[in-house]
Amino acid sequence: MTRAALLLKSRLPWLLLMLAWLLTAWARPLALPDEGRYGGVALEMVQSGHWLTPTLFGLPYFHKPPLMYWVDAAALTLLGPVPLALRAAPLLGGLVMLQALGLELRQRAGRAAVAEGLGWLAVLPLAFLSAQYANHDLLVAGWISLAIVAGRRALAPDTVAWRRWLLLAWAAAGLGVLSKGLIGLVLPALVLGPWLIAQRRWRDLGRALHPLGLLVFVLIALPWFVAMQQRFPGFFDYFVMEQHVRRYTQTHFNNVQPFWFFWVVLPLATLPASLRLWPALREAWAQARGQGPGSAAAFDLWWLLVVVLFFSLPRSKLVGYVLPALLPFTLLLRAAWAGRPGARRAQLGAALLSVAVAAGFAWKGHDHADLGAALRARLQPGDRVLLSDDAFFDLRWQAGLHTPPAVLGDWPALQQSAGDNWQRELMDAARFAPDHGAAVLWTPARLARERCAPGTLWLLAPTAAAGQAAVPQAEPVLQARHGALLRLPRPAGCPTP
Repeated sequence: MTRAALLLKSRLPWLLLMLAWLLTAWARPLALPDEGRYGGVALEMVQSGHWLTPTLFGLPYFHKPPLMYWVDAAALTLLGPVPLALRAAPLLGGLVMLQALGLELRQRAGRAAVAEGLGWLAVLPLAFLSAQYANHDLLVAGWISLAIVAGRRALAPDTVAWRRWLLLAWAAAGLGVLSKGLIGLVLPALVLGPWLIAQRRWRDLGRALHPLGLLVFVLIALPWFVAMQQRFPGFFDYFVMEQHVRRYTQTHFNNVQPFWFFWVVLPLATLPASLRLWPALREAWAQARGQGPGSAAAFDLWWLLVVVLFFSLPRSKLVGYVLPALLPFTLLLRAAWAGRPGARRAQLGAALLSVAVAAGFAWKGHDHADLGAALRARLQPGDRVLLSDDAFFDLRWQAGLHTPPAVLGDWPALQQSAGDNWQRELMDAARFAPDHGAAVLWTPARLARERCAPGTLWLLAPTAAAGQAAVPQAEPVLQARHGALLRLPRPAGCPTP
């Protein structure tokens, strides 16, 4: 067999896995609400040409920082409006995590161990699926992982170019903050800080705070936050206090799960590799006890514990929150499977499971493509679009809308009663642009005034019945899979246009 054939054979599994990822990421419909919402923000950046302030329905949207939107907007500019472009940011996060794992394995076990470790991470269902799901979780997890790996390398006694590694760690932390906020800095600090203190490495603790590293972090992370606070005086309280402190400490936010949620989800989402989780933990614990807190096994266990415990304390939990634990989890599983006869079968099983689940999501789907196509075919210049009882976050994408639709609701009452939902998101965004908020968030009284304006008024609702309950005069046009299109006739008393 020629050298080229041998090379192709060794890389064929990787090529097939990459092809499967690309096919499912390209073909899978947008998952709602996340991919529609975050993809919509990136699409609005491209359409408006204003990339500094993220907007949702044209309203300043500060639930998350902008790095994901910038990455996806750049991909949209290059690739056009295809679903793969909206998944560029999680793909980038996955690649950064793979790079961090490769750096760590090369330092620990040499070049030969890198491909094996990367193979384990790539096939884990949690990693494979997260890398094609458009939200902020894997992007920030990748930067957190790189910050921790580079920080540990910078502070190792035998590292020569330690300043370069330290600058890389602080740069990754800054990009993590730009990806999802303060956890980009907090989690690396919680992993590295107590680990150094446990070893009484006070000098290294001081080295970690090198002025050049702090400067790099500030130059990357701070300018956008300062710009937003200058433009929107309430930004700091909303972003830091509401979206970080209160969301972490209070109980009225959604996605409430029990304390043990991540302790179950992480093993389940990494099957079948996690079948050897208990031996992995047992072996790592034995090594940590024998070699002390400075050992690689102790570091992996501490990193894993910090992430899982940190996100277990608040009541609001989503599966993606635990992604910063994937790298140490992979290191533990790789060690437990090393030399085992079933390792290849476990990797193949994980890969097949990942592809099957991704294909299942692609086949099942849950977007508004048919509804958007029907609206696009009927829209004429001057027509307006109104939403009721659902945000239809992917509508601008599916229907090719270049202006945000209006949203019908009893907003004064919702201001008092709405929980942590899409309506609250829009009301929060309207706080930063009240005039534009009034143009987007229509009350029934505003709708009555708008009914006589020129052009057709189209109404979208979850069902035709729901649309007619909101506006009794609405005329059903189409019932799609996940929504209905209705037309609002001009009232009889309107003046002739």
